[in-house]
Amino acid sequence: MGYSNVALKDKIMEMYPEIGGHGISMGIDFNRELKTYDIKLRKNSHELVTHLEKIDADECMDNIKCIYLGVKIGEFIKNFEEKEMPA
Repeated sequence: MGYSNVALKDKIMEMYPEIGGHGISMGIDFNRELKTYDIKLRKNSHELVTHLEKIDADECMDNIKCIYLGVKIGEFIKNFEEKEMPA
């Protein structure tokens, strides 16, 4: 299946609206060596880089949610919110 990094990013943002809803920016690069997509989530000084296997990216483009990616996004949001909460 052929698609661009931009198309994959748009699909992930569509499937996981909580990314934009929490003001998180996302970048995607294809790692030719590992044959994975490197997904970078960032908000302020907080950053998470995770890898998405090509088969998972293909399924994402077919509207099948990637549980691994969803968990990573949820963890990032939770960790970010915990660090931002006043003591």
